This record gives sequence, structure tokens and C-alpha cells, in this order.
Amino acid sequence: MSGVSRATPRLELDSVSMTFHGETRSVEALRDISMDVLPQEFVTVIGPSGSGKSTLFNLVTGLLQPQEGRILIDGSEVADRTGHVAYMPQRDLLLPWRSVLGNVILPLEIQGEELDEARARARELMPRFGLEGFDDYYPQVLSGGMRQRAAFLRTVMSGRETLLLDEPFGALDALTRRQLQDWLLDLQRSLRRTILFITHDVDEAVYLADRVVVLSARPGQVEKTLSVDLPRPRHQHMIGEPAFGRLVTELLDALGLDSTHQAS
Repeated sequence: MSGVSRATPRLELDSVSMTFHGETRSVEALRDISMDVLPQEFVTVIGPSGSGKSTLFNLVTGLLQPQEGRILIDGSEVADRTGHVAYMPQRDLLLPWRSVLGNVILPLEIQGEELDEARARARELMPRFGLEGFDDYYPQVLSGGMRQRAAFLRTVMSGRETLLLDEPFGALDALTRRQLQDWLLDLQRSLRRTILFITHDVDEAVYLADRVVVLSARPGQVEKTLSVDLPRPRHQHMIGEPAFGRLVTELLDALGLDSTHQAS
């Protein structure tokens, strides 16, 4: 894994389980999940719908607490994990009444940073996110890809080393999705952040990752962890190569699918 340090995991889940209790029934979402993410590593998570992927993210961010097991950040168990990692949900959730600049500095406003300094930091990063010159534009006039880049810049502006991205490209057309995959890989290499990334797309899971974690159907369990030994930097033509196809086939087998289907 290029650039990945064999150090203390940035994030570690140790035998984590989660059950939701309702008035008439209980739903076991996750069972005995153990996994880690190393500093500067890119790990993708894939699994059938209902396998607990979003619940996993809510546990890591501290929105939920596990009934069993431990969650460690930088080697230490953290009870209140709120604010220790940055989280980008499936939808960009840009505020329509705020400009691009106003949206991306929101984390710094919440942290109480001086606004002029926050704006200066955001403007410095905007060219790397393809947003130069769009400071005063509003979300409704942006393309889907630009909205996702703005949402990602807002996530990066939080200053957290670990980024949780919940299927950020799922609603985009195929061409824009591929363009943003390459953009994200270039950005991760330059920013040297740690990324945990949910996707339903098996090709995307392989293309982006150092490792892929496959969750089973509910209750979600770690079905397989696949190391992706493809060279970096990645290029889209790799998707048609035999080595890539073998990795995709391994994932499809783990998901109980044949090579003509993708995870849903």
C-alpha cells in the first residue's frame, strides 16, 4: 500500500455489535465487527443494502454508542467521539441560502474561528477542489460534481485527519463519477488523509482502495477483507485489466453474486 504507514491504526473497531430495539421487535444491525484503518490508508466498505454500513459510520462518529465492543482512535478508546473524525453523508447537504464560500467555512465557524481567517484558508484550497472563482455562487447553480467537491472541501476544512465518506458519488452520472474518483485519489495523495469510504459499486470499491472490507447481509459481519495490490497512481484503464477483474470477482464471490451483477 503506497504511502500507508504500518503504525498504530488511525481507527480500530474491536468486536463491535449494535442492535436497535423497538416497541415490538429488535433489529440486530452489526455483529462482532473487527476492522482497522491505518494512517493515510484508503479503505472502502461494501455490502448489501441493510448490512449496517451507515450504522457503522454513525458508531465511528459518535452519533451512536455500541452495545458491545470498543472503538479506538489513534490507539485510545474514546467514549465521546464527536468531532474526532469528519463525516460527509450521501447527500451534499449544502445550505441553499449560503454561497459556496459560506458553506465550506461552516465547520470553522462552528469551531469559533475568526471569519476572515476561515475565508482566507478556504480560498487557498478552492483551486485544488476545482472551485476557484465560485466563491459567491450558490449551490443551486452548481453541477452535481461541483456540489460534491464543495461538500468535500467543507469536510476537509474541519481539520480532521480521518474522513468518513458515505457513498459520495452514488447519485452522479457515470462519467462525472469516474472523473471524481480520480480527483479524490489525487487529492488524498496530496493531503495525506485517512479515508473510510462506503460504496455500493464493486468496481469503485477496488479502484479507490488499499483494502476493501465486505460486510454480510444483516446482521452485518466482516465477510472478507481484500488487499488491493494494484499500483498507484491508479488509472481508469486498469478497470479493464485482468488483475482488476480478478479482484472484482473475489468481491462478487464474497457478496454471493456472479460476475454479471453488482452489489445493490
